[in-house]
Amino acid sequence: MAVTLTTAAAQRVRQHLKKRGSGEGLRFGVKSSGCTGFGYVVDFADEVGENDHVFLTDGIKVIVDDESLTHVDGTSIDFRKEGFSESFKFNNPNVINACGCGESFSTE
Repeated sequence: MAVTLTTAAAQRVRQHLKKRGSGEGLRFGVKSSGCTGFGYVVDFADEVGENDHVFLTDGIKVIVDDESLTHVDGTSIDFRKEGFSESFKFNNPNVINACGCGESFSTE
């Protein structure tokens, strides 16, 4: 499978990479967090490591480490503006349970 970006998310990452002046792409993964198990980690990647997987959408690299891939494989990342709020939204087919506040999820 893969991790993909919607057109809106790819445009947002492209804008930030251009403003930043450097970077390989978007680093996407998980960390232990919250009451359900995992939280998403989104950052810019300055390099691709040997244990990273690279997925390309609209010329933007999404870089995922080996350990995170089992939890996020198949995820589509979107970017939405709603009123004064703007954020990335994740459509992850692996999520089995999520906490009530939406901060964490489990894949088991």
